[in-house]
Amino acid sequence: MAPTDNILRFPNAAQSEQIGRLLIPDRLSEARLASRITQTELAEKVGVSRQAISVYESGDKKPDPAVMARIADVLKQPIAFFTKEKRGDFGKHSANFFRKTGADTKRRNQACEVYATWLSSVAHAFDNIANYPAVDIPSFEPCGSAYSDDEIEEYAERVRQHFGLGLGPISNVLRLLESKGVIIARCRIDGENIEAFSFWSGPRPFVFLASVKESAARARFDAAHELAHLCLHRWVGAEEIEDKLRLKEIEHEADRFAGAFLLPRKSFPNEVYSPRAESFVDLKARWKVSIQAMVYRAKDLGLFDDRQVTNIYKQISFKKWRTTEPLDKGTKAIPFEEPLLLKRVTELVLQSGRYSVDSFKSDVALSDQDLERLTGYPFGDSSEDADTDFEPTLK
Repeated sequence: MAPTDNILRFPNAAQSEQIGRLLIPDRLSEARLASRITQTELAEKVGVSRQAISVYESGDKKPDPAVMARIADVLKQPIAFFTKEKRGDFGKHSANFFRKTGADTKRRNQACEVYATWLSSVAHAFDNIANYPAVDIPSFEPCGSAYSDDEIEEYAERVRQHFGLGLGPISNVLRLLESKGVIIARCRIDGENIEAFSFWSGPRPFVFLASVKESAARARFDAAHELAHLCLHRWVGAEEIEDKLRLKEIEHEADRFAGAFLLPRKSFPNEVYSPRAESFVDLKARWKVSIQAMVYRAKDLGLFDDRQVTNIYKQISFKKWRTTEPLDKGTKAIPFEEPLLLKRVTELVLQSGRYSVDSFKSDVALSDQDLERLTGYPFGDSSEDADTDFEPTLK
């Protein structure tokens, strides 16, 4: 390891295994950001001053062993996390497409940035041992500075054709994306207005689903929205996303694509037969798209005028369907789609004997909880075999 002024020797009293390991201050910042707390909040929980946390993160001073133990406990990471250099991943990260809503976007998005690096790093740990599906995501660019609605409709159709989908409902959006090489994690983050985000790490696409929504139909739309970013916006830089007006335009493009991808203009309109909210319940069961998203799609396609759309939304409000629609809960609820690719790869590699659980955990140096959230693999428990068409193989 190359010498650096920003690495501190960690005293023996706070070491679990090795003597003379190095405390890396940047890892303190990383774990804190992932926990979505400020230096002041961490200081209060640990029982030190904010200035102390600041100098720990700058590398100007090292925490006492007891203080470091409390920091690790608050941030819910093993001591090894703070003493191990960050693992490599698939390559340079693209801009993350966050839907910046709410008052605390900076804290939330910083946490998501950290989780993005963790997800890519964990997946990359298996790359030399297991075969991931080849990446097969079409890429487009607009004719002008932004996509027209007609361009988006055309590109959504071309993606369906590329995937061999035809014009009917998509049975499982997550399984489809995973079969095309997208690595997906579902990590519900309580107390934050995060729905999903996507990014590229080198040549590998990722989707991170963080919504606490209880609607499987809306979660499917989130996944299709992120597919839109992977297909339409790979060339978009961080500076554009930081522009609020440009971000609003990008998000509109992704929503339009998601609607067009899930509800094709050449087939879905033939099944819309009434401007009554009740008529969309059976359509929701068939297409697995929320009633409100279908109404919006019908408006985009000119099936209803503004007066009819307003009337439908009034019906939805009267029936109290704004937050919970039919088929969102209960025995007839549309089941949630869960990612399986990374779980199956993790299971295959760790159970093959080619890479032991202990070695993997030592290399990645994340808490068991975070490893389980990212991979879906139950560390410390027996893993039940999951139903999926994808069967990973070893190299």
